Amino acid sequence: MDLLDSLIFGFSTLIGWKPILVIITGVIVGIMVGAMPGLSPSTGVALLVPFSYTMSPALAVILLVSIYISSNYGGSITAVLINTPGTPAAAATALDGYPLTLKGEAGKGLGFSLIASTIGGIFGVIILILFAVPLAKLAIGFHPADYFALAVFGLTTVGSLGKGNVAKAMVAVLFGLLINTVGIDPISGVSRFTFGIDQLYDGFSLIPALIGLFALSVVFTALEEGKLGSRVVEKVSGKFPTLPETWKLKYTIMRSSVLGTIIGVFPGAGATIASFISYNLAQRSSKEPETFGSGAVEGVVASEAANSSSVGGALIPLLALGIPGSATDAVLIGALQLHDITPGPLLFESNPEIVYGIFSSLLIANAVMLFLGFYGVRLFAKVVEVPTSILYPMILAIALIGSFAVQNSFFDVGSCIGFGLVGWIFKRYNYPVAPVVLGIVLGNLLEENFRRAVMMDGPMVFFTEPLSLTMLTVAALLFALPIYRKYKSKA
Repeated sequence: MDLLDSLIFGFSTLIGWKPILVIITGVIVGIMVGAMPGLSPSTGVALLVPFSYTMSPALAVILLVSIYISSNYGGSITAVLINTPGTPAAAATALDGYPLTLKGEAGKGLGFSLIASTIGGIFGVIILILFAVPLAKLAIGFHPADYFALAVFGLTTVGSLGKGNVAKAMVAVLFGLLINTVGIDPISGVSRFTFGIDQLYDGFSLIPALIGLFALSVVFTALEEGKLGSRVVEKVSGKFPTLPETWKLKYTIMRSSVLGTIIGVFPGAGATIASFISYNLAQRSSKEPETFGSGAVEGVVASEAANSSSVGGALIPLLALGIPGSATDAVLIGALQLHDITPGPLLFESNPEIVYGIFSSLLIANAVMLFLGFYGVRLFAKVVEVPTSILYPMILAIALIGSFAVQNSFFDVGSCIGFGLVGWIFKRYNYPVAPVVLGIVLGNLLEENFRRAVMMDGPMVFFTEPLSLTMLTVAALLFALPIYRKYKSKA
């Protein structure tokens, strides 16, 4: 059966009202899950697994992948409107999405995030369909040194997140890397910086840290400045972006979609790393890099296209080799096994209806997401017209509930408040908070693969592995570029 016949077969599994209803339900649930801080895509999929027990295997998988793809978009809604990323991957979206809202252009921010998410999602699925098996085999052959180099390359985004002050951005990212060392050593199993507190053995959870740094810091700043009686913006536009405005961003969207898919293929890299690297690349290639961080639509589309396209990339090692490319994929593996389906090379022959049903349902889910998002933009945009005396207490309540929901832990609530205070202090002294998140996200990938590579082949392995050497060289040049520019400007 060739590819075209296989796709036709996949779409034939969706004929009938049940599969379509399941996709629509999955997309709605996914958007809601993504928009709710604390409920990541993996949490959303995990919550719906029990409801899939009574479904056929094909319908169960269709439901779960529909939640997966749409929850990545859902995270951008709260990121744009109230500076509260619903998912870790939406943290980069908030950098320019929220400033657009403050300018009264929430509709534009939401519209561009929706368009970029849809195009990125469809691109990732097309690459998944065309290259699932060869790309998975390529990614699985990567050396730990290559993963370390990828993490270092990810850290080059620090320069673009510092809004001109690279030194303060470096301090922030080092703080994030330091935070990531708290807990059990990933190689030796020794506890580090836990001070006898049991809850710190697993380190600080990313979601409470993210919510605190982005959402609570805004509330604390408003309290300090006495802004609780005003509005976030006096007048907000729910106007959707026009076709000419979108066409101007075609290269940014396509480049970010390609990058997101490639990074998604790397097991363990994920949507968050993809969105930050893509954001950095968009700024470096922009004709107006100084606008990033203050409402640049290129920043919004770069982040969203990358994190949505990474879904298709992450599904490649899952379906072709049975290896989860992300936390959500690990949950999907468990769901497949509950229905006596084993992901891997034989899946394409033993259960083609599952594989090609996933392909076709992901394409339809993106179309449904575009439709629902298009008609929901004006409704979503009304959120910021609520007086801050009501909105900020709501943000506080959502943040604390979302932090508790991660592990049902009051310790996470406390850490959320603590990170909120850190974010408030950082903002007060003009230190960017986004690099802190970047340090936390990349910390494990950086440390574990550095030590594995050295243990396997010695410290010179980073310069003998071709891919590692290439990425480290590019990273070094990107680190040196802002320093060189600053030196030249003073000369």
